[in-house]
Amino acid sequence: MKKTTQIIFAAIMLLSTQAQADVLGFQVGTSSWTPDYSGSFANGTTDIDIENDLGFDDESHSAIWLKLEHPIPAIPNFKFVSNDQDASSSSSLTRDINYENQDFTSGTNVNTRIDMTNTDLTLYYELLDNWINLDIGLTLRKYDGQASIRSASNDAVSDIDFSVPLLYIDARIDLPFTGFFVDANLNTISAGDSEVTETMVALGYESGLGLGGRLGLRTQDLVFDESNLDVDLEFEGVYLDVFYHF
Repeated sequence: MKKTTQIIFAAIMLLSTQAQADVLGFQVGTSSWTPDYSGSFANGTTDIDIENDLGFDDESHSAIWLKLEHPIPAIPNFKFVSNDQDASSSSSLTRDINYENQDFTSGTNVNTRIDMTNTDLTLYYELLDNWINLDIGLTLRKYDGQASIRSASNDAVSDIDFSVPLLYIDARIDLPFTGFFVDANLNTISAGDSEVTETMVALGYESGLGLGGRLGLRTQDLVFDESNLDVDLEFEGVYLDVFYHF
């Protein structure tokens, strides 16, 4: 992971002399995302399927974000994102499971929480800035949540608390004279047995006053083993984004 981070950072530093924004710009926005859940996690002797064992379905999440761009070539632009990814479910187990060295037997009613809430700090350079926009940089993502299973007699909780560097790529194509645009965003890293990949693809519109929105598809694939918590999860669903560009 450390070596991969160094390679990404070195590549981004080589871009510092490339194109930046011509003027100072600021964007702020909020989004709503309703993903479907799939995959499993484990901290014990059982791989626990979040759909079949725990009954997770789709649930709405929100995010807020802001971007600051400037015309100074040597200094990267800045983006901050706060993602709420706290989901819960209630179900009756159809098989015995073990989590955090605690046994939950078939027929037990359990309340489950998977909180993958995270915060992104991204530093990036703008390589193209016309009707085609291309940004490349490095995101530091901080996860701060938990995965818990609770019943009347057991209370098993694993903390999710770690940071991961991600390659950041954002591309946008403006459709001339219409205000409409198509954009795609990628945050990803793969190192050893861990992989974090998030993609967003959308169709959007921005008015001449700077008010805009986009509607698209967002996916997250999370594979990691932190503090004995083994996670292999996927979230996928439609998202709606509203923003203002100063």
